[in-house]
Amino acid sequence: MIVVRTPFRLPLGGGGTDLPSYYKRFEGFLVTAAIDKYMFININTPAIVNKIKLNYSKVEIVDLDAIHTIKHEIVREALQYLKVSQPIEIGSMADLSAGTGMGSSSSYTVGLLRGLNALIRRDISTHELAEEACKVEIELIGKPIGKQDQYAAAFGGIMVLEIDRLGNVKVSPLKIERETVHELEHRLLLFYTNIERDAYAILSEQSKKVQVDEEEAVQSMHNIKEIGRHIKSTLERGDVSEFGNLLHQHWMEKKKVSNKMSNHSIDAWYEKALRNGAIGGKIMGAGGGGFLLLCCENGKRKQLRSAMEEEGLRFTDFRFDWEGSKVLV
Repeated sequence: MIVVRTPFRLPLGGGGTDLPSYYKRFEGFLVTAAIDKYMFININTPAIVNKIKLNYSKVEIVDLDAIHTIKHEIVREALQYLKVSQPIEIGSMADLSAGTGMGSSSSYTVGLLRGLNALIRRDISTHELAEEACKVEIELIGKPIGKQDQYAAAFGGIMVLEIDRLGNVKVSPLKIERETVHELEHRLLLFYTNIERDAYAILSEQSKKVQVDEEEAVQSMHNIKEIGRHIKSTLERGDVSEFGNLLHQHWMEKKKVSNKMSNHSIDAWYEKALRNGAIGGKIMGAGGGGFLLLCCENGKRKQLRSAMEEEGLRFTDFRFDWEGSKVLV
């Protein structure tokens, strides 16, 4: 039995510049983090049953020579990519569900690849693990996503990602003081909006606008990248309040890229948050729903939480994860 634990990611700045439609022309820059909400992958090699069995929201059982018929596309492509053809049973559990903007698909992919590589005794670096996950999701499956989620899930911590025009990713830990980390964990509040959405539809629209050189979308992405650079320097000098202001600017720019990023409910919640102690915030991931991240003023955490819970939003406490994807057993 192999058990792998992989964190979910929390984007802090520069989100969207990791999409190929952007970085292949302008290069990408992001600040991202991993939190202590996890995807767990269990891999077992049964002694008698000569099949491949998957347990997720559905159950699939296929013969060893029929891997190509597996409906779970991440499992199918990962098994074929690593040429795994032995009897195997794969199950998964997660602290957060899919469609919430926390990168669950990439956490699943990274965790599965970490476990399968352990199964076949193939030793790879964390950087190689992240790239393999990108290959499975972006190249083999064809998802319209970027590289942020896979790297955050693989490495853990709070990091800076720099992506060149060829897609090469440089990973650097953010030079952040421990006290600033503790302050971030106290002043950042995460709320579930109860809205699940199709991230791929939003990301596809965003990519198309950048590809056809739609001026406002491209300029907003340039601004988002520059805000990401400011977020890096702001966090490194420990100014959490200014980080909150930059989150607000980030969200205002993000909404210009696609009209699917927000809606009347999200806008109303955000305005109420600003009236009750929030400095800034944004919807996680592609937008449109999922989790709302807010940065509060000192001393306003309780007031902000109460105001959001009055609206029916569910509070989720978190700490940062510093281990990344890890084989537990």
